[in-house]
Amino acid sequence: MTPSFYKTIGKVTMEKLTSIRSKMQDDTATVEDRQLAVLLQEIESLAKNRLSVTENETEFSKGKTVWVERTAQSHFPHIRLHGGMHGDDPIT
Repeated sequence: MTPSFYKTIGKVTMEKLTSIRSKMQDDTATVEDRQLAVLLQEIESLAKNRLSVTENETEFSKGKTVWVERTAQSHFPHIRLHGGMHGDDPIT
């Protein structure tokens, strides 16, 4: 799998979601379209989450102050734990 392949998957996913949203506005979406939209919206949300976390960690690694939500000093942002990140604490 290449970065180009993953980029294409993302592009096609967003095109399909846009198409389904259009069908929903026109009230022509099927039950299956609406179910698929839920999945695609979850993928979209997780992708946005990962990008935000990556940007935050990049700023943190440069010594800049970043927003974090901690439940304890030993835990990194809640977003990492429940937002589809690969590890709980990738910058330590």
